Amino acid sequence: MSILNEISQYLQQGRAKNVKELVQKAIDEGIAPQTILEEGLLAGMSVVGEKFKNNEIYVPDVLIAARAMNAGTEILKPLLVSGGVKAVGKVVLGTVKGDLHDIGKNLVRMMMEGKGLEVIDLGIDVPAEKFVQTAIEQNAQIIACSALLTTTMGEMKNVVEAAVKAGIRDKVTIMVGGAPVTENFCKSIGADIYTADAASAADEAAKVCKGQ
Repeated sequence: MSILNEISQYLQQGRAKNVKELVQKAIDEGIAPQTILEEGLLAGMSVVGEKFKNNEIYVPDVLIAARAMNAGTEILKPLLVSGGVKAVGKVVLGTVKGDLHDIGKNLVRMMMEGKGLEVIDLGIDVPAEKFVQTAIEQNAQIIACSALLTTTMGEMKNVVEAAVKAGIRDKVTIMVGGAPVTENFCKSIGADIYTADAASAADEAAKVCKGQ
């Protein structure tokens, strides 16, 4: 089995220590950092995402795999930066104002990072203006909003309106998600994409950033 396959396998099992050691070994063997990232770490995380989508594994498994991925990317990051490797795209992510839920949002972040996207995570209770301001400063392609309460869903409309007001609505894709959110709601507030789970959100975000 190739070392990249091994990295992918260990990542799927959430074995951070093994992932770290093998990433270092791959670097020492002269494999390009970008290749290690794509064919080792991201390939493994992609399998995790699919299994999660199909209910074959659960949240704790994803968290452990993501931790293993982070252990590997930590070693690669300085090399990728010096090699001028760019992220696939940038996403501003957060839970909307008034809502303090973060498990779903954190899963989305991990899945998106697993697709090679750079995620600026604003955390919870994020005002509409902050989403928009950050997207402008960071030149992000996507704003992704999460809400888990019917009472805070309306905040997503404020995010869309704030983007219009700031003049960036045509430059940024607005994604919405969370338990009470639906496709119809997404359309009704003028957002672009609704996804039912974290893995689908990451798939859609990657498509947007790659211009598909």
